[in-house]
Amino acid sequence: MPIPVTAIFDIGKTNKKFFLFDHDLGQQHREYHKLPTVTDDDGFECDDLPALTHWIRDTVARIITDGKYTLQYLNFSTYGATLVHLDADGHPVTPLYNYLKPIPDAIVREFFRRYPEAENNTETASPSLGMLNAGLQLYWLKKSKPAVFARIRHTLHFPQYLSYLFTGVLASEPTSIGCHTRLWDYTHGRYHRWLVEEELDHLFPATVHTTHTSQVTLHGQPVTVGVGIHDSSSALAAYMLRAQDPFALISTGTWSITLNPFTREPLTADELRCDCLNYMTIFGAPVKASRLFLGHELDHQLNRLNTLFGKDPHYYKQVDLNPALVQLDAPETNTFYPETLNNPTLVQDLFPRDQWSPAGYSTFEEAYHQVIWGLVRLQVASVRLALGNSPIRKVYLDGGFVGNDIFLKLLQQLLPTYTLEVSQRPLGSAQGAALIVRSQDHTPAIA
Repeated sequence: MPIPVTAIFDIGKTNKKFFLFDHDLGQQHREYHKLPTVTDDDGFECDDLPALTHWIRDTVARIITDGKYTLQYLNFSTYGATLVHLDADGHPVTPLYNYLKPIPDAIVREFFRRYPEAENNTETASPSLGMLNAGLQLYWLKKSKPAVFARIRHTLHFPQYLSYLFTGVLASEPTSIGCHTRLWDYTHGRYHRWLVEEELDHLFPATVHTTHTSQVTLHGQPVTVGVGIHDSSSALAAYMLRAQDPFALISTGTWSITLNPFTREPLTADELRCDCLNYMTIFGAPVKASRLFLGHELDHQLNRLNTLFGKDPHYYKQVDLNPALVQLDAPETNTFYPETLNNPTLVQDLFPRDQWSPAGYSTFEEAYHQVIWGLVRLQVASVRLALGNSPIRKVYLDGGFVGNDIFLKLLQQLLPTYTLEVSQRPLGSAQGAALIVRSQDHTPAIA
């Protein structure tokens, strides 16, 4: 008898994943897909959108036709700050530009001359992050590539584009609009006036609720397809739909993002400088968040340590916590200094000087403890930024760092007044997308 399942594509910057969940959200199947990167029209590295599209379509066809499962629901969770621009025939106009791609300084300066930076940052709850402010991608295209820009008829956020591949529905969705895009005016609850003044707002389709679905037939099988969701917001939704008490969530992976959906305090200029920002819940409410490129930094440091000490890439997973190698009450003895993080203000506050030299340690274990201790100190500072004055005492943690025992033990020791609850199934974003698509809301457009 075929097993009824919900299929979720969970597309991260580093890992492309596919899951099948049963009725009780039990994992029936998973795939991790390695997708080689390509370069865009300027020679900058980016994800291969045609190859990704091919894999997703082929995977759905295979699941439906092999007879082992009955596909009932399909949804998408992806990294944010990424846009797909469609021409009049509904085909992508540009490559899938990497959110790390730099925008020329002249373009940024021109934008902030027209729309003063401090005011715009505060109103949109978005620190100045270049292409990570996804709305600036359209401004950049308009100014730098006018011939390309002239071909654009619709702009979709990445999750909504993957949904569009199966439904043909052009839609925008709150969690994708509201995640540091510089598109949304949190003060007035609408697209920011700069988007209107630049005549860009018409490129975005009508906004539907995150729980909106479409009924389609795929390879002869009726399937309910979700509109897609931003991955960190999806991880948060999985808890918001089930938790009873106020909480914060640390969603870990390439990015570690602390999300606090239980505050209404407006972001301050100092918080914005420390890379605090607003995300948006599936209900359209602001979420105070602080971000760290923590998983990326760990990968960078592991590459250094593995080369230096001649270890296998997975050796670190065998290392147990040795309390003698850290002195939590003497942070000045931590010699680690992060080298790839996005948050210089936070780094400088915690690590006043660059003194990191892993070659000065005699073993991998000693150097690795310094790395994790330093990353935990950063994580704690990030948590405190997101919590602000909120009376929250429960913190959930899910994602890639769930399997790092040293990180978890040190984090609990440095957050002694909080209850830290670790997900035993680090699939928060995928499970959130599954819960949402199964809620069966057919609410019409809200904007």
